[in-house]
Amino acid sequence: MNIQKTEFIKSAAAKRDFIFDGRPVVIMAGRSNVGKSSVINALLNRKNFARVGASPGKTTQVNYFLVDETLYLIDLPGYGYAKRSFDERDRWAALIDDFFRMSADGACAALGLLVIDSRHGPLDADLTMADYYASAGIPFIVAANKCDKLNKTEFKKRKAEIEAVFAGHAEVIMVSAEKGVGRAELLERINEFASRSAAEEESL
Repeated sequence: MNIQKTEFIKSAAAKRDFIFDGRPVVIMAGRSNVGKSSVINALLNRKNFARVGASPGKTTQVNYFLVDETLYLIDLPGYGYAKRSFDERDRWAALIDDFFRMSADGACAALGLLVIDSRHGPLDADLTMADYYASAGIPFIVAANKCDKLNKTEFKKRKAEIEAVFAGHAEVIMVSAEKGVGRAELLERINEFASRSAAEEESL
């Protein structure tokens, strides 16, 4: 799969705008200040392909990127941004509920990437998002971002703590969007998922 051949397709603000055309999807989720857009840019080896803002909470719609005409990389709205209005938070919750409810119908093969801050580990909102993946039957990988901010002792400790939380549920990959740490591992998992999905489609 040629990760360089990626194009922005659309932003979906309501469930009628969601894309389910049979292609597999990789669903990116994370808190508003966790660097999710930076992780996407690092994966695609682009500087500003996904929006990176000075303030969190910029992604408010479901954004679709088509990778090599093979799968969609889906950027979900960031969650947990305290300064959002109650109406906006309610709209976000309804949009995410609709997205995962429709995804749970098995319309396409899906893999989740849950981006968290490795310095703090998963917060309650992250665990709620993990429950969304689980309830929809979507396997997911935890991308523990900003690991370059940890020294060697902290790195080992945080990795063990995060792995303990998600033991038996998700693989944990330590990531630094800034330094490129973990990029190869994430791309390998995405390529494995794409190959597996293609093989399953051919067998039908």
